[in-house]
Formats: sequence, structure tokens, C-alpha cells
Amino acid sequence: MKITKTSLGFEREPLRIPFGFKGKYVNEIWNVSVGIQTDCENKSAGLGVQSVLWSDSQIFSKFSPSGGNSIMLLMTEYALSLLKNKNILNPINLLDEIFPRVYEYGQKITGLKNLRKTFILNALVPVDMALWKLYAVENNIKSFDYMMPDFIKPALQTRQNLLASVPLITYGLEINEITKLVENGAYIIKIKLGNDPNKDNDPEKMLSWDKERLTKIHAALKEFHTKYTNNNKIAYYLDANGRYDTKERLLRLIEHIYKINALEQIVIFEEPFSEDNEIDVSGLPVKIAADESIHCVKDAEKFINLGYQAIALKPIAKTLSMTLKILEVAYKKNISCFCADLTVNPLMADWNKNIAARLNNLRGIKTGVLEVNGNQYYLNWEKMKTYHPMGRETWVNPQNGFFILDENFYKTSGGIYENAPHYTEIAWN
Repeated sequence: MKITKTSLGFEREPLRIPFGFKGKYVNEIWNVSVGIQTDCENKSAGLGVQSVLWSDSQIFSKFSPSGGNSIMLLMTEYALSLLKNKNILNPINLLDEIFPRVYEYGQKITGLKNLRKTFILNALVPVDMALWKLYAVENNIKSFDYMMPDFIKPALQTRQNLLASVPLITYGLEINEITKLVENGAYIIKIKLGNDPNKDNDPEKMLSWDKERLTKIHAALKEFHTKYTNNNKIAYYLDANGRYDTKERLLRLIEHIYKINALEQIVIFEEPFSEDNEIDVSGLPVKIAADESIHCVKDAEKFINLGYQAIALKPIAKTLSMTLKILEVAYKKNISCFCADLTVNPLMADWNKNIAARLNNLRGIKTGVLEVNGNQYYLNWEKMKTYHPMGRETWVNPQNGFFILDENFYKTSGGIYENAPHYTEIAWN
């Protein structure tokens, strides 16, 4: 099971509307496909999407959008070069082995000594996926459950039959479009906060904008009801992407949420502070979740000790290998976990879905949840679904706000082991 060949390709996917978060906007996403082959002539194609702004906003600011994407692509290629002549015995150990060298390479080509590890993980996602798929082929594994290592199986015992499709509300999404999402079945929505309305990085202007945005959204949705939450109200999942600087400013936002009678509808408040702003969030009246601040097990333990009560899992952004190690820590400490998107393509969404389908419900929520926003933002989403080998199945296309996970989903693992000719061609071009 020695790796003999690797290859890399990508395509630039335009977005239907600008994607606003972290005070900035993205107009396209590079979709990557890598190929890995062993001496047994087995091949696999692993997929990734590059999110430079999400993974390291300093790179997004320092380089042009194409420059930042090119840097991440070079890191993916360098990681592949490190795999030549390696044995695929354990994808997790193999990722651990190459990570330090990829990180050093990233520091060198970006000129950033404080390069965020999330940037490296984002670059390694397609490599990691290809390794796991090849590991499955080499060991005649055809099920996600059987592919999972023994250490993580206790944390993945649930079998959801419904996953709420969580839409993403970015800065520019109009109120009438938000209302339409709820009318079409969404009962939990993810709202991006932390805008920089005047492009001067003024935290007070940001806070004012966030207050006004939440007031308008809540005014439009407060009369809607659902049977899928304990309080029968639409659930709000807030995400500030580390834009708040102090606990005092966050408390002012929470006080405003209380004043507009929306506090009981907040099920998650994700990443209010940046990872270097180690503020204890114990005792806050909302459940605080960590996302891009957690790069490894040590980070997970640190933020749990700071009072964080939930963790956003992203095998499509931080690799499946790292996700499983983080999930193990969270499970042992009774920390809630859920899967969030990175605006991935339909086939990658099912890689994510295999984890989301096996997690327990969030408190106050009666179904599983999975953020999927590619259908909202990719210009060519319908065409991209044709690249999915099982793209017409019920679990790929949400119905009335839900992905329906039937017996066939679990039997086929969402089609992730099936050949996807389009991505195979890109990988091995």
C-alpha cells in the first residue's frame, strides 16, 4: 500500500452573489481535486474547497484573492509531494506526520510566522479525503461506519433520519429572501455577524450594525412557529467569526437580543472572539461555540476550559482526521457538536453529512442539523449536483427544509465511495 503517484487539479466556481463574512466579501471559490495512487494500482480522488478568508483573514488582506488561493493550492501540492513512497496504514498518523512540514512551507511562502493552522488544515482537506478513500479501497471497506477507527465509534452511534438543512444568512441577504427560506421549511438559520459597514474596522459601528441586523431579522421571523424546537420558535445560530474584541461589547449585543425578545431563540453563538483573545465565556446566557479557533486536540481542551459549550465540526474544512480527534475530546467532556459548512460542493456536503447524521441533537432542537449553503451561493449549483454519483437521491436534495436520511443513505454512505468521473478527470488531468 505504498503511494506511487499523485496529481492535482482545480476549477474556479463563481458565486451567485458576494459572500459576506468577517467584514469582507468573497466572489468565487476554488474547488480542488487531488489524485493519489498506490503500487497496487488503486486510485482515489479527494475533494476540497479553498476558503482563504475563513481560514486566515490576514492572508486574504495581504494578497489578492487569486494570490491567496494560489498559495493554498501550492501547499496542497507540497503535501502531496511529501506522500510519495509513504505507506497508507493510518490516514490520521500520516496527516500528523506531514503537517509540521506543510506548516513550515506555508510560513515560508506567505512570509507569516503566525500563519494560522486552519489555513494548513484547509489546504490538507482534499489530501486527507483521498487518503481515507484509498485506505477504504485497500482494505475493502465500503461503509463509513466500518471506516471509522474504534476510538471514535462511541461518539457516532446516533442514526438521524432527518437533518435540518441550515441556510446561511450573510450580510447582503435581503429580509424577504430570509423570510422565504423559513417559509420553505428552514426552522434554524445561521446568521453572520461582525460586519465592517464603513470599512474602517470600528467595533462600535460593527456592534450597531449587528444590533440593527438582528432586529430586522427577528421582526420578520418572530411570528413563525415550528414543531422542531422545544419552544416552537425559529432557532437562531449566530456566527461572529472572531470579530468581537471584548466580553463587554459582546454582552451589549446579548443585552440587545434580550430587549428584542430573541434570546430564547439563540441555540448557538459561534466564535465571538478570535483565537488569540482567550476570554472566559462561562456564565453567559447563550451557548458559545468554537470553530476556526480549534485546530487540534489541545485547542479543544483549552476552549472547553474557557467555558465553551459546543464545537463546530468541519471535516470538509479541517480534515476528517483532525475532526475525529477533536470529536473524541468533546464527546468525553459532554460538549455538544454539530457540522458546519464551508460552502462546499454537493459531494463534499455528503462527506460532512456522514458525520452530522451520527451526532446527537443540540439542546432545544428535535432533529439533527447540518449547515449547507452551497445551494444559496454557487452560481452553478445545479450543474455541480450532476458531478455527484448519487446526486438525485433524497439525502442530496432537501425537502421542506430537511435532508431525509433513509436506509439507502447509510447503506451507501451517501455515495462518497462511488466514482465521480468529473472530479476524477480534474484530479488526473
